[in-house]
Amino acid sequence: MILKAFKEKSNQKYVNKLLAARKAAVNNKKVVSIGVILNVSEFKDYEAFRAYFKALGLTSPKHKIVAFSSDENAEHNQWDTMYTMKDFGWKGKINNVDLQTFLDTEYDALICYYREDLLPLNQLALMSKSNFKIGISVEKEKFFDLIIDVKTNQFEIFKEELKKYLTILNKL
Repeated sequence: MILKAFKEKSNQKYVNKLLAARKAAVNNKKVVSIGVILNVSEFKDYEAFRAYFKALGLTSPKHKIVAFSSDENAEHNQWDTMYTMKDFGWKGKINNVDLQTFLDTEYDALICYYREDLLPLNQLALMSKSNFKIGISVEKEKFFDLIIDVKTNQFEIFKEELKKYLTILNKL
């Protein structure tokens, strides 16, 4: 129990270091590949994102959705990466190869579709090498380049607003 608290503290220090070093340097490149980070306890519909990307004409095979579950016995979706607290080591180390690959991939946009303030979700958002980060929580404005303030159950509103802003920013 004490080791778990120390591990969490070391990861929080790592997140704070990443946050302090973060510089918003968004390029003018069109969005082709998208990464998505979900919290399974807030939103489970992977197919909603896939259908949305297809409707936008974004058919790249590089789209990837990862989901965090606080329940280590959660049902695993074979098409995406599901991760839990056991996939995080000390000082920001990732113990899951698929998750590390996701973080190392430079997506044109990263959608962080969660509102809950959980360390693993925040850590992934900051560790991602994606250029343009999109979130839905105004409490984490330093984490993202674009924030669409909606609840996770308002996916239709999110889709409309995201399309509008990506068009305005000439990213579609």
